[in-house]
Amino acid sequence: MLNIYNTLSKTKEVFTPLEGNKVRMYVCGMTVYDYCHLGHGRSMVAFDLVTRWLRFSGYDLTYVRNITDIDDKIINRANQNGESFDALTARMIDAMHEDERRLNILPPDQEPRATDHIAGMHAMIQTLIDKGYAYAPGNGDVYYRVGKFVGYGKLSRKKIEDLRIGARIEVDEAKQDPLDFVLWKGVKPGEPSWESPWGPGRPGWHIECSVMSTCCLGESFDIHGGGNDLEFPHHENEIAQSEAATGKQYAKSWMHCGMIRINGEKMSKSLNNFFTIRDVLDKYHPEVVRYLLVSSHYRSSINYSEDSLRESKGALERFYHALRGLPRVAAQGGEGYVERFTAAMNDDFGTPEACAVLFDLVREINRVRESEPEVAAGLAGRLRELGELLGVLQLDADDFLRAGAEGKVDAAEVEALIQARLQARADKNWAESDRIRDQITAMGVVLEDGKGGTTWRLAD
Repeated sequence: MLNIYNTLSKTKEVFTPLEGNKVRMYVCGMTVYDYCHLGHGRSMVAFDLVTRWLRFSGYDLTYVRNITDIDDKIINRANQNGESFDALTARMIDAMHEDERRLNILPPDQEPRATDHIAGMHAMIQTLIDKGYAYAPGNGDVYYRVGKFVGYGKLSRKKIEDLRIGARIEVDEAKQDPLDFVLWKGVKPGEPSWESPWGPGRPGWHIECSVMSTCCLGESFDIHGGGNDLEFPHHENEIAQSEAATGKQYAKSWMHCGMIRINGEKMSKSLNNFFTIRDVLDKYHPEVVRYLLVSSHYRSSINYSEDSLRESKGALERFYHALRGLPRVAAQGGEGYVERFTAAMNDDFGTPEACAVLFDLVREINRVRESEPEVAAGLAGRLRELGELLGVLQLDADDFLRAGAEGKVDAAEVEALIQARLQARADKNWAESDRIRDQITAMGVVLEDGKGGTTWRLAD
């Protein structure tokens, strides 16, 4: 029985889909004006994990993650680059997909783009105007009337009277209330625009997701996700727009993942304290980065550091050392580990506990690998099976353990020296055997002798 923490109710709830076995999930995706940073990767990996577990659990999932391909940041960056906004977003979308593939993130079932849903935004905005929840002051803008929506603040637990303290209206705005937010922005010189009933302009950020989600998944759906920095105002405003327009509950469950932090601050481009995914992958194996992101609970924050990445690398090396030298066979045995892993994941996707189960399974593999190699092989298959649900442990063990060797050592030379050392040992020429080991060690290579022979990997 799957339990999910619902940000709306602030409690864990037994997950029950709105319609039979079908699950509809919408996650706020990237604003594609630059390369994705590791904080974006955290959100993408978190909901990839949710996707894998829901499907493994037998649910018929439709996963939608949008792309924001028009907003102020995109326009400003395109102008800085001297290129069109759509040329910029096309490049960044390609780069985002490349980052996803490297992190073993499954693509969403649908990936709607804001600029493809302008007509739907016009329709929802007009509905809100007709119902009195929005108004067009005549300057090309359209605003949402926050004070009219009775449930405003129910997701974030913020009160309208508290929000009004310190709120103000910009000189160029025509709001009736400082809390009102823009649904449609009138055109400004040099900006891309679309025709609308209120004049040429472009959509506000919040209306984009309300329209894309309901277009792809219906007026009510099961799960809405995103980073916890989106809880207010973005997700709060989505609820206000969508429920005012349709008269129905927007999303049943809300899931928010924690942030990547550096020195206690959220990783973000606005603070200029970010590392792009590709920057990090230039230094660390993609699976090391992914394991860092899945080994912490999705709702917790992760403190990014070199130490945390080294710990992730060390954990994966323990797993792959257990798999090394064992044949790839179907998972057999270890049912108790499966039960514990399942219980952890069904408790709001408890990956720290699930990873602890994998370490226990590794200890069992190592215990029986010499005495019962067939049992060990079946358990290794089980380790890979469970690892796949986290998106890890699918590589060849030697390939992972030797990752990064290219350009640092000559693999053929290492193999030749290993054979020479084996011959020296067979000849009982221990001095020569030791000399060759020292030579290999000086190359930055660690040898590991076992019943199956001698293997090697790069030293840390």
